[in-house]
Amino acid sequence: MWTELLSAIALVFILEGIMPFLNPNWIKRVFQAASQLDNTSLRFVGVSSMLIGVVLLYIVR
Repeated sequence: MWTELLSAIALVFILEGIMPFLNPNWIKRVFQAASQLDNTSLRFVGVSSMLIGVVLLYIVR
């Protein structure tokens, strides 16, 4: 179980690092735009992302 969990965390780091590596200017603009959002909108983006992840995980597994 620990091996799978650590593998999943490693994949998250790899996937999270792709865009800053390939296009750092774009990621700066995204972070700047995100900092302008109010908390409700930012929470909505977060919960939407989590729900998409749960649905994808359910479909795959």
